[in-house]
Amino acid sequence: ITNANISVGVSDRLMDAVKADGDWDLVFPDTSYPDYDEVWDGNLEKWEASGRRVLHYRTVKARDLWNAIIESAWASAEPGVWFRERTNKMSNSWYYSDLVSTNPCGEQPLPAWGVCNLGAINLAQFYDADNHDVLWDDLDRTARISTRFLDNVIDSTPYFFEPNATQQLGERRVGLNTMGIAELMVKLGIRYGSDESVEFIDRLYSSLVRAVYETSVELAQEKGPFSHFDAEKFLQSGFMQSMPEDIQDKVRQHGIRNVTLFTQAPTGTTGTMVNTSTGIEPFFSWVYYRKSRLGLHEEQVPIVKEWFDSHPGETELPDYFITAMDLSPDEHIKVQAAIQRWVDSSISKTANVPNDYTVEQVSDLYLYMYELGCKGGTIYRDGSRDEQVLMLKGDERAEKEMAKKSENGKPAEVKVEQVSTPHHIYPRPAKLSGVTVRRKTPFGNAFITMNTDDQGHPFEVFITVGKAGSDLQADADGLARMISLALRSTAPQNRRRMLELVIDQLQNLGGARAVGLGPHRVSSLPDAVAGALLEHYFQREAVTQLNLPMNGDTDHDEPIMAEPDGSYKGADMCPECGTYSLIRAEGCRKCLTCGYSEC
Repeated sequence: ITNANISVGVSDRLMDAVKADGDWDLVFPDTSYPDYDEVWDGNLEKWEASGRRVLHYRTVKARDLWNAIIESAWASAEPGVWFRERTNKMSNSWYYSDLVSTNPCGEQPLPAWGVCNLGAINLAQFYDADNHDVLWDDLDRTARISTRFLDNVIDSTPYFFEPNATQQLGERRVGLNTMGIAELMVKLGIRYGSDESVEFIDRLYSSLVRAVYETSVELAQEKGPFSHFDAEKFLQSGFMQSMPEDIQDKVRQHGIRNVTLFTQAPTGTTGTMVNTSTGIEPFFSWVYYRKSRLGLHEEQVPIVKEWFDSHPGETELPDYFITAMDLSPDEHIKVQAAIQRWVDSSISKTANVPNDYTVEQVSDLYLYMYELGCKGGTIYRDGSRDEQVLMLKGDERAEKEMAKKSENGKPAEVKVEQVSTPHHIYPRPAKLSGVTVRRKTPFGNAFITMNTDDQGHPFEVFITVGKAGSDLQADADGLARMISLALRSTAPQNRRRMLELVIDQLQNLGGARAVGLGPHRVSSLPDAVAGALLEHYFQREAVTQLNLPMNGDTDHDEPIMAEPDGSYKGADMCPECGTYSLIRAEGCRKCLTCGYSEC
C-alpha cells in the first residue's frame, strides 16, 4: 500500500488472535440482499446481529494477516494501524453512532458524515521565564476561550451536504489540540521521552482537558447540550469512566455541549509557520536551510540560537535538546500513550525508527502501542521507500525477489542497427514546428513542448515545471536535454524508433507520489513526459501499468540529513519549492525548507 496515507482498522478480536497464534476467518456480508447498499455500513457485528448472512471465504492464521500489515508498514510507513474496536469502546458517541473511519492523519475517528473543526494552542508561548514554569492561568484561560470559539465555528460553517449538517449539529464534535510541546519542555529543561516528561505531560494535558470539559458544561448550561446527549449513556463511555469524578458529576448535573473536545493533529504547516515543534512531535532537526528570494541561507530552530546566545563559549547542547531520531522508538510511544490518556478523539503521531529496524521490531512496537492503550499510530522507518521489497529477513522469497529485481534492473540493450546512430549531432534547423501540452504531475502541471522538423521527424523536447531556478526545473531541463540529444544524434528516419525506446524507459517510472487514477494515473515527471510523447507522436493514449519493475531501481537507505544546498538525504522533492526536503512526520509529508504540508 503506497501513496494513500490510510490506516487499517484492527479489532480487539484480531489482536487477541495474534497473541494466541489463532486462526482468523476471512468473511464478508452477503451482497445479494436487495438493501445491501443501504444497510451495510462496515459494522460486521451489527450486520450479523440483524440475522443477515455472512459469507466465509477462507481461514488464515491471524499472525499471517498481521504480518502482511506490518511488512507494508515496515517498507513504506503505510498503512498505519487504527484500533477501531478500542476507539469505539472509549468513544463518547458509542451509544448512538459508530466511528467507521479516520481522517488521513488519524487524529479524527469519525462516524458516517462526521465533521470536526480543529484548532491548536501553541504551548511554547506559555513558558513562564521568571519562575521557570508554565503560565498555568494563561493556558487555562486560552483553552476555555478556544473551546467557545470552536463551538461557535460549528454554527458558522457552511455545510455543503445536508447529512454533514445533520450529523455535526446533532453532536457538535470539536477538537482542540496543541503544538509546541517539545519546545516547551526544552525551555523547562525536561528531556522529551523521559519519565519526567511523562509525568509533566500528564499534569499538562489533564489541566487542558479539565478546562475544555468544564467550558463545554458551561456552554450546555447557557445554550443546551448536544441533541444526542444522554447523561447515563454518555458517562458509560470508556473515556468518561477515566475522567475525574468531579467532571463526571458536572456532566451528569448540567449536561455537555460537545460530544468530543480534544484531539491531537499534526499541525505540520502551522507549527512550521510559527517556528515551533509540530503536534506532539519532537523537533526533527536543529539546523536546516531555507530558500528565499535572497537565496539559500542556514537557519537554526530559534530556541537553539537563543540557548547559544545566552551561553557564550558553549559548543554542545544540553541532553534535554533532543530530536526525533535521537529518541528510542519506545520513548516516542510512551509520550503518545501519556497524552492519549486525556484525548477523547485520537492522536496523529509518528514513531521514527532507524533504518535497520526489522519487521519483527516494527511488529513489537505496534503491539506496544496496543498494550499502552493507544488508539492507533504510524511507525516510520528512516529511509524507507515505496519500492522496497516487502520481505522478512532470511525468507526464501527474498532471495528469489532480489534475483528477479537484479535481472529486471538491467538496462535494456539497444542495438546500433536499431537506431542507426551516426557519430555526430544534427544541427538545429532555423525553423521548427511544434506543440505544447499540459500534463498533470505529482509536482503540479508540466508544460511539454515537442518540436518536429519540416519532414515530420521528432527533433527536440522542452519541459517547464516548477519555478525557474528550482531543483525541480533543473531536473526537468536535464531530462528534456537528454531526450533532445537522443533524437538529434539519431538519423531522421530512425528518430521515431529512438523515441519509442525513450518512452519505454520513462513510462511508469514511479516515485513516492502520484496523481490521477486508473489509466490516467501519472506516477512521476518522466511518466508524464512519456505519456505526452506517446500521445503526440503515436496517437496512442498512455496507459499506466501498475507494479512494474523500474529500470535502475535501487534502495535508498541513507538517513535524512541536511545538505548545504537545502536538500536532505533520503527526502523527496517538495512540489512547492522544488528542494529535496519533503519528509514524512506526524502521518503527513512536510517540507523542511518552505513548510509545505500535504495535510
